[in-house]
Order: sequence, then C-alpha cells, then structure tokens
Amino acid sequence: MTANILNTPSGLTLDELKHALFENIRLRLGGDIVDIELDPQHYQAAYNYTIKVYRQRAQNSTAESYTLMTVVANQDTYTLPQEFINVRSLFRRTVGLETGGGNGTSFDPFSSAILNTYLLNYNYTGGMATYDFYAGYVELAARMFGGFVNYTFDPVTKVLRVVRDFKGTGERILIWADVQRPEEVLLQDPGAGVWIGDFVLAIVKGIIGEAREKFASIAGPGGGTSLNGAAMKAESKAMQESLIEDLRRYQDGSQPLTWIQG
Repeated sequence: MTANILNTPSGLTLDELKHALFENIRLRLGGDIVDIELDPQHYQAAYNYTIKVYRQRAQNSTAESYTLMTVVANQDTYTLPQEFINVRSLFRRTVGLETGGGNGTSFDPFSSAILNTYLLNYNYTGGMATYDFYAGYVELAARMFGGFVNYTFDPVTKVLRVVRDFKGTGERILIWADVQRPEEVLLQDPGAGVWIGDFVLAIVKGIIGEAREKFASIAGPGGGTSLNGAAMKAESKAMQESLIEDLRRYQDGSQPLTWIQG
C-alpha cells in the first residue's frame, strides 16, 4: 500500500508514514508552487492538518458511545473500529461465570423479587432507602464476582485486550467509549465548522506567504510589483494563535473542564 498524502495514513510502514508526513510539510511550505497561486493539493494539505489539530485539541471532535461486543471463547484480544479513540469501561450484564449465548441465562431471582416487592408496589412497601441498599448490593456483587471487566486499549492500533479468559462464546459486553465524530458532521457543526474553515484559511495564507516571499517580486510595467509574502505569513501566524485561543475558551461548542473528585 502506498502512502496517500491527502488522508490520515493507517496500516502503512514506517517509511510510508514518514513520507506522508514530509510530503504534507513540503506542501505547507509552498512546494510545487510556480505561479504564486495554490493548487488543490495545498488546500487538501491545509485541511488535513486542520482536522488533526482540531481532533487533538477539541472535545467537540469526539462523541460518547455505547457499543455491544460479542465475546469469543478463549479469545482475549479484539480490534475495534478506527473511530474509537478511548475506552472508558467494559460492563457485563451479569456476574460470576459466563452464561454464553443461547444455553445460559442471566435471570436473577433476587432482582425479580426486589422489582416486584419494592419497586412495582412502592406505595405499600420499600422506598428509596431500600432501593439504594439494593443498588449498592448489585454494585458490590459486580465488583466481587466479575461484573466489571479489566482491560487495556491501544488508541493507535485499536486493539482491546481483555484481562479475562472467557470460557463461552456469545456473551455480549457493553463498551463505554469515546469515538471520533465524522468529518461530515464536524463541517456541519455550527461551532466546529466555522473554526475549521477559519483555520484552513490561516494555513493557506501561510502557504501563499511562503511562495510570495520566495519570489519576492514579479515582473511588470514600471519595474514590477513587490509581493506581500512576509505580511501574509505574519497574518497566518496571528490567525492560528487566535483560533487556538478560541479552543481554550471553548468557543467551538466543546464542553469545559469540570470538577474531579478522588
């Protein structure tokens, strides 16, 4: 597979990854410009870099997701889709041994008794305190008997390694994760779309500035015309700094930091 400089490379060798990176930098420095105007690949290079910067710095580029995954017996390694960037937690529907797909059951008679006695007939018996005790019981049982699954996740290779040897096939576990929002959604987002457009403009201004500073002037009547390469590079730098500051102020619609306990 050859490196494609217009996309985010994946599944490439180290040499191909470096070639794609160097090619993007070359285009951002004004490479291939011979007529002081940008070519389509320069706009694409600026767009690709903008998307990478936004995904790196903005919370609005991700979305919270819940996905069901079917486990396979004696298999602890699974590969998630490319849009997954972080796995927060894994949950099982039951505790204890694996119930399997079709032969087992996760029916809990104690849960059914609690539902019938304290929840459906809440006007006569039980109450919020009883339900709180029951919820604490469920959480404690999950911690003690395998309701939560330990794991490791590599955000680059998207490999999820479950620290558990499942003995049955068919059980479905819930993945709580963060996934990348598609570019089509980002471009239509009222906050992200405007920021991406402005940052692409800032990048292409810098590219044009590199080209105009390289040529300095163009021939013409009366001795030619001086080009404003240095001024455009300065404008590009100022625009980028201002837009990065906008991300720090969450003006793109990202969620601000909140309190952390523990």
